[in-house]
Amino acid sequence: MAPPTPPQSSAAITRNRILEVALLTLSSKGYDGTSLDQLAAQVGVTKQTVLHHYGSKDGLLRAVLSDGTEQLRVAIAGSLKAGSLKAGTDVRTTEGVLRVIDGAVRAAFRLAATRPELIAITREVARLGGEKTADLLTAVDPLTSVGSRFLQRAIRDGSVRPHDPNALLLGAYARVIGAAAEVEVLQQLGLKPSLRILVRRQNELLEELRVALTPFSNPMSGSN
Repeated sequence: MAPPTPPQSSAAITRNRILEVALLTLSSKGYDGTSLDQLAAQVGVTKQTVLHHYGSKDGLLRAVLSDGTEQLRVAIAGSLKAGSLKAGTDVRTTEGVLRVIDGAVRAAFRLAATRPELIAITREVARLGGEKTADLLTAVDPLTSVGSRFLQRAIRDGSVRPHDPNALLLGAYARVIGAAAEVEVLQQLGLKPSLRILVRRQNELLEELRVALTPFSNPMSGSN
């Protein structure tokens, strides 16, 4: 039996609360539209408390980005692990690998639908450019590393067609962000977007990945 999780300190609770409010604020109002004074008031602390924990507005943004991408990493890593362990899935075959990738892509789109702020913060940092682009690449590295290791193993096994795993995964991630942005634009235009948009983009990405990864000698057959 696992030992009980120790209770969080009051400082940790405050840090987490600041991160939670900052994620929602930065993803909805953007970096320029976010005031530390207003954010602190919303949390119920002083601006100095926010600065004590995160140093600056840029430091807070980096922490929010890191925490958001970690949540995505945990969800996708869990999906990859569950898919690999699922009865009847042989990750030494093309079809087995594609089945696991299918689950991971669906997990990413599920987060885009249920936690859009996690996707929006990535898009906001990318928009800012400059040094913050480097922060974005640093933050998403653990996320892409999870999928990259899985794909590298599949490439070595000959289960999928050789690719640059990082380029493939970053491209797929960009597609998820783009799909979420499409829904957001419709909302800003006063339209009520349907989840069918995300499902359609999800299925398009899955088909493209299947075509890209299936070896020429193994057209969708699941055998090597």
